[in-house]
Order: sequence, then structure tokens, then C-alpha cells
Amino acid sequence: MSKQLSGMTAAPILDCPIISVNVRVWHFWSFVLKHDAMRYISIIPVGVMNVFMFADLYRAWGNIDEVIINAYFAMIFFNAVLRTIFILCNRQDYEDFLQRIAEVYSEIAMIDDHVVQKLVRKFTKRARLLSKANLVLGAVISTCYVVYPLFTGTRSLPYGMFIPGVNNFKTPLYQVFFIGQAVLTFPGCCMYIPFTSFFATTTLFGLVQIQTLQRQLRTFKDEVVKENRALVESKLEKCIEDHKRIIRYVSDVNSLVTYICLIEFMSFGLMLCALLFLLNIIENPAQIIIVVAYIFMIISQIFTFYWHANELREESMGIAEAAYDAPWVELDDSMKKKLLLIIARAQQPLEITVGNVYAMTLEMFQSLLNASYSYFTLLRRVYN
Repeated sequence: MSKQLSGMTAAPILDCPIISVNVRVWHFWSFVLKHDAMRYISIIPVGVMNVFMFADLYRAWGNIDEVIINAYFAMIFFNAVLRTIFILCNRQDYEDFLQRIAEVYSEIAMIDDHVVQKLVRKFTKRARLLSKANLVLGAVISTCYVVYPLFTGTRSLPYGMFIPGVNNFKTPLYQVFFIGQAVLTFPGCCMYIPFTSFFATTTLFGLVQIQTLQRQLRTFKDEVVKENRALVESKLEKCIEDHKRIIRYVSDVNSLVTYICLIEFMSFGLMLCALLFLLNIIENPAQIIIVVAYIFMIISQIFTFYWHANELREESMGIAEAAYDAPWVELDDSMKKKLLLIIARAQQPLEITVGNVYAMTLEMFQSLLNASYSYFTLLRRVYN
């Protein structure tokens, strides 16, 4: 019955423009909306390779530059596997959430207001462009990871891997492992990138809902003059319901991403510090370029999360201002009290948090960078 229900609800979710790019990738790999062997084809081999990558860290312990580089890739694939397992363990929650997005998106898209229609088109285009750009960028960078060892002049694998009792660099095992890692890079990328884009697109859709509510609140000025009291009151009550729906929506987004954000906050903060330290001790120009690229990837990844969460937070605080701009002078006392409910609730910003501990804002992003740099300077002094 659940499989049949998933099949019935898959079409509107897959066709919802603002989330379709990422959901189709998840659907292809059978992470959501269907259950077949495709998910195991990606998770099991990538997970096994990730175990051997961590084993290689133990083997290379003492060689600081090799350990840091291999740790970077190990954490990337670990986060990819962790994200996927988290989605599968909460698959029903994700599917229900995606279904609600598809329903609300259709409702907003049918509003007869040119400003709202323009708003929907703007954020839909932005979300789709961002999702596609992330996939393309991930594919290009992953290809560079795979191709780079071919130009080093020595036998090396794209990602450090240690299997006890096995010589990875002996023919034909070297060729087999190299091709295997190259092939597994593609599902690894599909396990990692769409989650980042999912976070961005869901926050963008949150902005669509918030700005639509702001528009509806501000247009009461014309409606009070033109329409009867009962209709105006019903529209005000609809605004209250929409506000409550937005609050639940942001809470749902937070519950789906907050613990993944916590893991990445801890792991990438440490890796950023380690890569800055590595950049300080290496002298090879090619390695310097590679390490700078790794640092850029980490910062851009974290910035994507914090920027969109901060944008959602700031925009949610504008709901109170939009409600105050409504024609509250012309309203009777009962409707004024309802409008005050919106204003009072909007005083508390809607936030996405890291592990339900602190809000994701640009100020916290700056604090994270400052902390990483402080630990880097401390590590450099100890090393020197």
C-alpha cells in the first residue's frame, strides 16, 4: 500500500519546478519515492570505500600533508554516506515534506496577483539554476579529483585507500582500484550535492511563502475599501493560517537538516583549520593550487548553508512590518486583534539551527571562520 501511495504522489513532487532537480536525482538512486536495489548500488560500495579511506589515515599517520589531504576526501565521502543514510532513515518524513511543498507551490502559483507570479518565477528560476550549477560544479571538480593523479608522475589513487594485506599499486590491482574509485565518484557526488541544493531550494521556497504573505498583508488597504467586511476578515484569517503554515514549514526544514549541519560544522571546521595549516608548510605550486581549491570548496559549502538560512531569518522578521502596513486603522477591533497576533508572533524570527543549538546567521559564519583561523595560528605556533 505504501509503495502504491508513493507511486501516486511521486508525479506532482517530481514535477514541482522548485524542487524537481534534486528530487529527480534522489528518485533515480531510489532514496525517495521508490524502493529498489539502486540505493544499495550506491551506498554499499561508497561506504566500503570510505572505510578503507579512514584505514589509510591510520597507515599514513605521521606524514602530515598526506594525512590532511586524505582526511579531506574521507570526510567528504563520510558526509555523503551520512546524508544518504539520514534521508533513508527518515524517508517518510522527507516524502511527506516534499508532498507538502508540491501542494503549497501549486496553491501559490495559482494566486491571481502579478507580483506573486513574478515572485514565484524569480525564486523558481533561482532554485533550479542553483541546483543545476551545483551538480555541474560537483561533476567538474570530481573529474579533476580523478584525473589529477594521472599527472603526478607517480602511481597514486584519486583517494587514499588502505586494504590490509593488499598492495594497491601493483598491476592489475592499481588499475582496478583506480577505475573503481573513478566510477564511485559519480554516485558519491549524487549522494552529496543534492542535499546541499535541497537545503538551498527549501529555504528559497520559504522566502516565496514569506514574501507572498507580506504581499497579501499589504494589499488589505485596497481590499478594505472595495470589499465587504466578511470577505476581508476571511482573507485576514487566511493570512494567519498561512503564517502558521510558514512557521511549521521552517520547523520541518530545521528538523530535516539541523543534525547534518552540526556534523558538517564540526568536521569542516576542523578540516578548514588543517588545510590552512597544510597551505603554510607545503612548497609545491601544484599542491598549493589544489589545497586552495579544497579550502574554497569548504568555505563555499558552509557559506551556502549560512547565507540561505540568514536570508530566511531576515525576511521572516519583515512579516511584522508588512502586517503593520496593513489598513489596521480601518479594521474593527476583532480584526485588529487578529492582526496583532501576526505582529506579535513575527517578533520571533524563523531560524534554522545547527544541532538545535545556535541559529545559522552570517554573523555565526564569520565566527566560525574566525575560530578556524585562531586554531590554525595556534597550530602553526606549536608546529614551529
